[in-house]
Amino acid sequence: MSDSPPATQAASPSAPSMTGEPDAARLGNPSFVWRSGQERRLAIIERYVSLRDRRVLDLGCGLGEYVRAFARRGARAVGTDIATDRLSEARDRVMTTATRGVNGFLAAAGESLPFHDAIFDLVVLNEVIEHVNDDRQTLREVARVLRPGGTCVLFAPNRLFPFETHGIYWRGRYIFGNIPFVNWLPNALRNRLVPHARAYRHADWARLTSGLPLRIVDQGYVYPGFDNIEARSRPLANVVRNVCYWAERNALQRFGLSHLVVLRRDEVAP
Repeated sequence: MSDSPPATQAASPSAPSMTGEPDAARLGNPSFVWRSGQERRLAIIERYVSLRDRRVLDLGCGLGEYVRAFARRGARAVGTDIATDRLSEARDRVMTTATRGVNGFLAAAGESLPFHDAIFDLVVLNEVIEHVNDDRQTLREVARVLRPGGTCVLFAPNRLFPFETHGIYWRGRYIFGNIPFVNWLPNALRNRLVPHARAYRHADWARLTSGLPLRIVDQGYVYPGFDNIEARSRPLANVVRNVCYWAERNALQRFGLSHLVVLRRDEVAP
């Protein structure tokens, strides 16, 4: 298989030539606080890997909220990101909360991780792979740093979700927000509006992992946590959650917010 991105993806996130491109477009928004949506994703991760005494890498860790959560579950957790200001705040949060089990934060791109081979039991990419310059090379690096039998859990934007959550560029101006039906447009139009973040189809993961020592052991979809709705009305949030989480168990899952892809490193030493 060619190492070029699948045709259904957006252009490289480095493609826009917009001056002063905001971090929300270039890197996505990190988890600023720990809420029920994050707690739910943590529980999903724990379906596949017990975190206690595991070496865990959060690739694209942002402010380190998941790194600290992994550490609270007994993991030895490390975070990487390319945004040094976010890493600085992540370190400050660890110091403030005195979280044990956090092994540090490093500035690194997903395509070139500063770790020895086969040292992590788990690598997590939570809404990150759509922003890297080369998603296949990033997965190649994930395979390299995972121990044989190790697991990668990733969440990534779903092309069938009715809203584009990364905002769009319109006439040279970045418009942030949940823009309806952008992801349903033909590739050429969608990628002109959203050149800064990919969105994936179901078949893309088999293509991206073809030839790599990574097996897809589970593949599904997740809907949002709806924490913003809960902030306004908890009863309404509960209704919306119940409907959407029911949809995750049937054919409507294909319209979920994000892909959930679980990869297992082949039991062969690198």
